Order: sequence, then C-alpha cells, then structure tokens
Amino acid sequence: MALKGVLRTGLVQLRVLDLDKSLDHYRKHIGLTEVGRTEDGRVMLKGNDEFDHHSVVLRLAETPGLDYIGLKVDTKENLERFEAETKAFGFEIEEIAPNSDQPGFGRRIAVKLPTGHRIDLYSEVELAEKHPGIKNPKLWIEEPKGMDVSCFDHALLYGPNAKEATQWFVEVLEMSIVEVVKKEDGVENLAVWLSASNRGHDLAILDYDKPGKLHHISFHLEDWNAIGHAADIMGQYNISIDVGPTRHGVTRGQTIYFFDPSGNRNEVFCGGYFYYPDMPLRVWDIEHVGEGIFYYDKVLNERFLSVVS
Repeated sequence: MALKGVLRTGLVQLRVLDLDKSLDHYRKHIGLTEVGRTEDGRVMLKGNDEFDHHSVVLRLAETPGLDYIGLKVDTKENLERFEAETKAFGFEIEEIAPNSDQPGFGRRIAVKLPTGHRIDLYSEVELAEKHPGIKNPKLWIEEPKGMDVSCFDHALLYGPNAKEATQWFVEVLEMSIVEVVKKEDGVENLAVWLSASNRGHDLAILDYDKPGKLHHISFHLEDWNAIGHAADIMGQYNISIDVGPTRHGVTRGQTIYFFDPSGNRNEVFCGGYFYYPDMPLRVWDIEHVGEGIFYYDKVLNERFLSVVS
C-alpha cells in the first residue's frame, strides 16, 4: 500500500504528577527506552521498533493528561499543503521552530481542534541513536525489558465538537473513517476511528462535554502471548488494571487497559484487521456498543466510560 500524506501517530506529550514513579512505569514496566531530557526537565522515550528520535515525552505537572499528539507527514511539501488547507478550513495554527521544544524534530505546525486538543504535524525527525538494525539486522539492539512494547500506536481523545474535528482529519489530512458508534438517534456519530494507513486506527475521537480530555494512549505489542506477558507484569508490580485481557469488536484488536501512576489510562494492543480505503464503513448501533468495545463480555464499566485525564 502506497502511503502518502499523514503516515502515523508519532509523538505524544503527557503530563505526569511524579516523574520518578512515571519513569519506573514507562521504562521498567512498559519497556520504553529513555532517549534524553530537555533543558526544562521533560523526559523523552521511544519504543524498541521506532526509528525516530523519540515518540513519548513526560512532563511534570500539577494535573495529569495530554499536552498534544503529533502526526508524522511524509514530505515537507505535504506539510506545507496541510498548513495552507488547515488555514482555509478555519482552524487556528501555530508554527513551532525546529529543535525548539522537541530535540531532533524539524518544523512543526500545531493545530487547535474544536475538541480542545492540539495536534502537531511534522515531516522531519532525526534518526534515533538506538534504532532497529538496518544492515543484517538482529531482532533488537538491546534485550527487551518489561512489556517490550514496539511503538506508540494510537490514542482516544474525548471532547466536544467531534464532528467538526473529524471533518478536518478526513477533508484536510485525508485520513479514513474506519468504524463508528452511532448516538441514540442513529444518525450522528458518538465515536469515530480514523486511520492514515492500513492500521485499524491511528486516532479515535468521542464526542464529550469537556474539552481536551484523554481517554488513553496505546502501545503496540506483537501478539496475544505478549498481551498475556504484559498482564503478568501488571500483576507482578500491582499496576492498576481497568479492563482485560480481552478483545475489541471495533478493530478486533486484543487489549488490556491500565493506569500509569498519575491516572493516565494506558493500553497495550495487538492484532486486529488490516484496513484498506475501498472497505465499507463498519457501523455500531448504540445498543451494541458494549460488544463493540469489549467483545467477550459485552459490558462497559462506568470507570471505562467516565474516567479521563
């Protein structure tokens, strides 16, 4: 499949309440590698199969949650095109200079969504010092640790005006709507899953009355056995599990949801179907949403629906 335009979700900056406890969680338990620290004390991390300089940034703050998500674009020309089309669409943007707050990253365009979230677009990132092998490559550069996640995979955002935000993702960034959950009226969407490639999804958005909320960020694992190993890690270190191990109906992915020490929900995710743009839209009615989210027991707990950061 020829990818062009937006390639993937490639960067996330999270707010955490305790940096040391958070680093234990994301490095030791999840298995990310620390890349370095910025002058203002933020910590940069990456997954084992990521070539880019870093993908996850932790920032010490008074409240947990999401600062922003970054989407990697294939070329500078497409980045400039998206910038112009975003202006014409009517969304507020800010230009961020290369290597300013994210070492190794080129020029970024920060877009303010009506959901209250910020999405950064960028096309240039330095190669990580410790990246996957290129010539006669071994399976890894260093032995895996913790859950051994391969990469930052996707995120679910909660906020108002999700319909307008979705239009921008589709009409300007040319992403595809893969699946939707309908509201009670059967017409408007409660939630949408968006893909930039043949992944089941890169981002999902749920219409919600409070702006700028994060439901979860997700990390990719290899298979169901790796999900089981992740569950063992959670049990060993008393990590707070929300739901799982289980399977989604939406995307068919296998999953566990759990919390970092600050209350940011994490997910480890594997499997699911491949998506191609010629596929029909998959639609879930609101009365089947339990089955769509948790395919086996078909029940949504109140914490999963209401706890966001």
